[in-house]
Amino acid sequence: MKQQQGFTLIELVVVIIILGVLAAVAVPKFVDLSVDAHNAAARGVAGAIASGTSVNFAAKSAGNASAVTMSAANVCTSALLGNFVNGVTLQATAPTTDDQFQVTGTGDCSGTATSVSCTITPRGTGVTAATATVMCAR
Repeated sequence: MKQQQGFTLIELVVVIIILGVLAAVAVPKFVDLSVDAHNAAARGVAGAIASGTSVNFAAKSAGNASAVTMSAANVCTSALLGNFVNGVTLQATAPTTDDQFQVTGTGDCSGTATSVSCTITPRGTGVTAATATVMCAR
């Protein structure tokens, strides 16, 4: 009996067809992940703001003089919340680059509220905004 060496043409064609089908199924999943990336970045910025304002609240409650006072009628501004994130730009208008986020909301810390919610919106179409819980520090 003759010993076979290598693959037949039919076997090679079947493997190429299987790889083509797998590629056709997998490629659309990875084509445009930018919306997911922008949404995840907004959730990250919202988490950083929430964490930073919580630490600031604790520092202010403990009497730390360097803590930021968060008692304005609207704390959802880039001027106040920008103190709690580095490397990103918070602004009141729609963002134009990946490191910019729009911050909106009417979080009123001038009364008795201990926390308020601010909305963080990333750049892009089809994106969803994230909510940051801001601790009021008086």
